[in-house]
Amino acid sequence: MKPYKFIISGGGTGGHIFPAIAIADAIKIQHPTAEILFVGAKGRMEMKRIPQAGYAIKGLWITGLKRKLTLDNLLFPVKLLTSLVASWRVIKKYRPHVVIGTGGFASGPLVYVAARRGVATLTQEQNALPGITNRLLGKYVDRICVAHEGMDRFFPSKKIRITGNPLRQALLSQQLETKKARTQMGLDKSRTTLLVVGGSLGAKRINQLIATHASALVDQKLQILWQCGSLYEQDYMSFNREHIQVVPFLDDMAAAYAAADIILSRAGALAVSELCLVGKAVLFVPSPNVAEDHQYKNAAAIAQHDAALVLRESELDKEFFPAISQLLKDTSRQKQLGDNIKQLARPHATRDIVEQINELLHD
Repeated sequence: MKPYKFIISGGGTGGHIFPAIAIADAIKIQHPTAEILFVGAKGRMEMKRIPQAGYAIKGLWITGLKRKLTLDNLLFPVKLLTSLVASWRVIKKYRPHVVIGTGGFASGPLVYVAARRGVATLTQEQNALPGITNRLLGKYVDRICVAHEGMDRFFPSKKIRITGNPLRQALLSQQLETKKARTQMGLDKSRTTLLVVGGSLGAKRINQLIATHASALVDQKLQILWQCGSLYEQDYMSFNREHIQVVPFLDDMAAAYAAADIILSRAGALAVSELCLVGKAVLFVPSPNVAEDHQYKNAAAIAQHDAALVLRESELDKEFFPAISQLLKDTSRQKQLGDNIKQLARPHATRDIVEQINELLHD
């Protein structure tokens, strides 16, 4: 029997790339002889990240539409047509059994052409508010794996499967005890710990917020593990002192999560899914600089279950310090939030998505 062939397309941001890699890794576990090809957008981060993960990738000449008039926008029709032709050639040559899209403009032409050619297709949507590409593809694909309830507002209900988002294997396999994690991270084992994460590049407003309140928080018997991001390393490393540990990037997120009592985080789809699995008290500060405010929608979908606190950036100056101070004093509330968010975790998401792919193989 010839090996199964899969094409996975998605990119532009880590939120689309890392789920794609997780799905590919899970496919290889179930189908060791499978051939997997990635398709991304030329010049975007997937063209580097995917080969680092051990997979081949082809790039399309495609970009998303900008919010203002630019040369890229003027070229968009040409790029779209070129990408559709290139996608047709890739599918004709590679002859995949299933094509999988994880979102981002790179996946649009490839998944659309596959569906129109009768190839089995599946998309995976990470956010509570779907991206434009996946929304447009919804009426063409065979199966849509989502992380949130109520997605029949955007997609045909008969195609939807609630699976959750693929998660880092390290989080699934490594369950460190809190004191051991703190020792590993160089923290005080007995001190209440706030973990601050604003993404690998960093979040300017969150960094400004912590810089303003760091001393007052330490005075409340708190210690801070603060990922400031690579863009802000020079600005905030000087805040390193007793009970405040500032790092540009956290390599071991599993240990960092385990060390924390309270987590301050952006609300990207994968961050939200990871924090559900972690099961700690979370204060989300959604980025306002994303399409259609989808980070706020992600955070609100958790908060409606009384499973997290949410503050918009515009509310931080007035609301943050009182909210965090109250949470520090109320350990029962910390536990309640942690227990509630844990109930929303979907640790078997990647496996469940591959089960959907297997069904398509045999339909």
